Amino acid sequence: MKTLAILTRNPLSLIGLILVAAVVLSALLADFITPFPAHVGSVVDFTNFNKPPQWPNIFGTDLVGRDLFTRVIYAYRISLILGVVVLALAVPVGVAIGLLAGYLGGWTEYLLMRLTDVFLSIPPLVLAMSMMGLLAPTLTNGMIAVTVMWWPWYTRLVYNIARSEKEEGYVLAAEVIGASKTHIMFREILPNCIPSIVTKMTLDFGFVILIASSLSFLGLGVQPPTPDLGSMVAEGAKYLPDSWWLTVFPGVAILVAVFGFNLIGDALREILGVDQ
Repeated sequence: MKTLAILTRNPLSLIGLILVAAVVLSALLADFITPFPAHVGSVVDFTNFNKPPQWPNIFGTDLVGRDLFTRVIYAYRISLILGVVVLALAVPVGVAIGLLAGYLGGWTEYLLMRLTDVFLSIPPLVLAMSMMGLLAPTLTNGMIAVTVMWWPWYTRLVYNIARSEKEEGYVLAAEVIGASKTHIMFREILPNCIPSIVTKMTLDFGFVILIASSLSFLGLGVQPPTPDLGSMVAEGAKYLPDSWWLTVFPGVAILVAVFGFNLIGDALREILGVDQ
């Protein structure tokens, strides 16, 4: 609660909170706030196709007459699910490997960190594209591809902290009294990694959405008729500048989500005193 109070006193972090709250609430309440929920699927209405923004289609309609506002809101739900699942899988794996390498040292450190370096040496989007080239372009496979490219960043972060913390007095005291290595890693060192991990997760949430949208933009992510921000931008780009709404509104939706999470992440970094 104290951290939330501090966030609300900072104008930029308050803007971030508002943006993220709007994104999350709109995704959760999509069934109630969207005017045409049926337009999420393979609905065709050629009497209203490709119309500019007007009531009741405040974002306009797409090339087959579906309400763009409805599809953008439901696309937020897909993006948030992907972000939650990717971080829920990548963070524990990366943190565990980083703790093992940073505290145990020796051959364990060498093998785990060289493996991490291999993954870090490949540009994230290229690695995800390579994975998706081998897998069918589905939401589940998209989550797998992004997860595979995300865990090494947490390994590197926690490794650096653990390697520094293992020389601190509280760790040496735990070793003297006979505490197990597992206890020291997960009960002594890990709590001191939490501020950095939480800050990075907040910043990464927006980037996960951006990477997932990039894959969809390239045709390697969520496939139609399921609404996805990246695929909507890609489809609308073919008809610029005449049908500008097809690209502008999904693109702004991506911007709002990424910008909101970045503002909160930057504020948390200052509040928690994290140096990344």
